[in-house]
Amino acid sequence: MANLSSFDLNLLRVLNALLLDKSTVKAGDRLGLSQPAVSAALGRLRAALGDQLFFRRGKGMEPTQYALSLEAPLRQILEQTEALIRDREDFDPSRSADRFRISGSDFFAELLMPQLADRLQGVAPSVRVHLVSLVSDDHVGTLDRYEVDFALIPALDLPDWVESQPLFRSSFSVVARKGHPRLERAGVAPGDVVPIDLFCDLGHVLFSQQGNIKAMGDAALARVGRTRRVVMTMPVFSGVYRAVAGSDLVALLPTALARHVAEDAGLIIYRAPMPLDIVQIILVWHRRYSASRAHEWLRAEIAALLAPLDEGG
Repeated sequence: MANLSSFDLNLLRVLNALLLDKSTVKAGDRLGLSQPAVSAALGRLRAALGDQLFFRRGKGMEPTQYALSLEAPLRQILEQTEALIRDREDFDPSRSADRFRISGSDFFAELLMPQLADRLQGVAPSVRVHLVSLVSDDHVGTLDRYEVDFALIPALDLPDWVESQPLFRSSFSVVARKGHPRLERAGVAPGDVVPIDLFCDLGHVLFSQQGNIKAMGDAALARVGRTRRVVMTMPVFSGVYRAVAGSDLVALLPTALARHVAEDAGLIIYRAPMPLDIVQIILVWHRRYSASRAHEWLRAEIAALLAPLDEGG
């Protein structure tokens, strides 16, 4: 076993990348090294630490129990070291080549990413941003596992290692296709309240990544002693409004999204017959990045772009 005086501390960055990516190629991409250089570093790590560290399993690499035992303390050491030497000068987005992964529903593909793309093109042309699918029931777990930098989610109780920022409050509206026969026969005009008997009798499309057939709309109906007919669920909002546009089904959509897509999708917007809670949308991130200038900058950009969606007033 090596002692500190003879151990190359740069090898710890390689070990951390291998634990994250389970691949010499991907670890090399993360560190800006070639695959042979990562493999050579792994050989030196094995010799220094007296353990195989990783073994082949299919096309990937699996860590040994000893390597796994190093994962948490190694990341803590590297984070503390980064904090110790981090440049605290103002972040310059025009010179940054940072990459960020944001977890969120396709709501944000419609109402955030196009504006963010335009903004980045002007002020941070080399910054890369990836919107990835929201992980059902594990919003904060992806932050802890280094899979995403931020998540855009409805407000909920968070562990103490997660920090958050309120972004906007969202109401919900009923959408149906233009010329919906039952709504027209009932004389319900755009912007009107859909009569509750008709609302409950119509077939509904529900946004649910897990395929649940009950959501906040059902809870609101239950408070007034009513139920509705959910006949279809979709894991993305775009699937919800496209199903509505092509059928006599209806749905509840975030009002901002409904207004954004209504004209192109051929939808009419109505008001729900029961009181619906306003949903607070928040941005969450791991505390390890709270002092990062790059993260602070992107958080501010996202907040500014989404602020006009706020309906809390």
